[in-house]
Amino acid sequence: MSAPSTTPSTQFWPAPHPGGPVNATVEVPGSKSLTNRYLILAGLADGPCRLRSPLHSRDSALMVRALRSLGAVIEEIDGEGPFGADLQITPIPAGASGDTTVDCGLAGTVMRFVPPVAALRTGTTAFDGDEHARRRPMGAVINALRGLGVEVHDDDGALPFAVAGYGEVKGGRLVIDASASSQFVSALLLVGARFTEGLHLEHVGKPVPSLDHIAMTVQVLREVGVVVDDSVPNHWRIEPGTVNAFDVRIEPDLSNAGPFLAAALATGGTVRMPHWPATTTQVGEKWRTILPQLGADVVLTEDSTLVVRGTGRITGAELADTSELAPTVAAICALAQTPSVLTGIAHLRGHETDRLAALVAEICRLGGDAEETVDGLIIRPAELHGGPFHSYEDHRMATAGAIIGLAVPGVEVENIATTAKTMPQFPELWEALTATADSSGTR
Repeated sequence: MSAPSTTPSTQFWPAPHPGGPVNATVEVPGSKSLTNRYLILAGLADGPCRLRSPLHSRDSALMVRALRSLGAVIEEIDGEGPFGADLQITPIPAGASGDTTVDCGLAGTVMRFVPPVAALRTGTTAFDGDEHARRRPMGAVINALRGLGVEVHDDDGALPFAVAGYGEVKGGRLVIDASASSQFVSALLLVGARFTEGLHLEHVGKPVPSLDHIAMTVQVLREVGVVVDDSVPNHWRIEPGTVNAFDVRIEPDLSNAGPFLAAALATGGTVRMPHWPATTTQVGEKWRTILPQLGADVVLTEDSTLVVRGTGRITGAELADTSELAPTVAAICALAQTPSVLTGIAHLRGHETDRLAALVAEICRLGGDAEETVDGLIIRPAELHGGPFHSYEDHRMATAGAIIGLAVPGVEVENIATTAKTMPQFPELWEALTATADSSGTR
């Protein structure tokens, strides 16, 4: 994969290189996946809802604007979270009508979760997004809506497209191929209770990736009173009914916690992450099992603080289904003393960028040894050097470059501001993390 074109205005961020072990306590903002799922459900609920400590980022702002365009009233109110206000949501009113537009940006949750909601209104909703968003897989959602009798106007199964709603969707049994993204399943499940006959969704084709995200969707649905039967693999049954109004506190984003936890390995230091949930459906819970395989000591304390300690040695590993954690995992593996094999992540080719090709290109650009496989990556030990690390307008590529920069001097990350997609505070939090380093080399 060739590097993106650069211009004199291209911004490169010198990745902090602390020169010693970090010793930090880091809090991260709320989960993007949970924030946007609860926002959708709040828009469909039977009364006002409140999200406490939600994520405030580009992706969540795009979701808020999308739901407002469909008729929801969303207000910021004072809360106790350190990263922004709470959100008070008055649902989309029954009988909402009128033509409108939705800017999806580069947010997969917006471009996939919102069209089924728009189908419940009367009027045409036009969807579009960033240039790269037009290349992200959307056919399964568009075809699913048509299979439900919804009128969709599109050219090639991708953005831009328009959904013509007539006030209700019958629902019933629907067969889709969701092998390109679990979001295709979640998009329909989140709205299924509002279909006249509910929804019996069946997936056919290659395995659905990121099943953890579907489990998250099922859990939040059950929390708000939706009856879901997922007892048969690749089948989900949603009974028609109401979405109960709710008041919920959003967990910290455990995927976004990953780069900070990785800093303990990259520097041989210690990172503490408070408020780690005792039980969670977030894929980031896997850090507790992934990081020990890469050479870290990991402990969850009685006061719900996850403590990660680097041992001074990073070991490669064979890891399957790391999903959205894969860019962070790959960055750690690029610093390892033994080879790594990552499998079950072919679907990352359809994320914000082709993440597999991008990771190989940027790791190799810094002197690394990485190659793509059919469904993942092989990363071998190599001596890395400084240089530009292109982000491809992908927040997880940007944070991967920052991780490598902890151990390799002279890494410059293109457009670190792209992290605002899910964590606008990343540069400041990263600077604070690296400022805790002990340059004497002791932990």
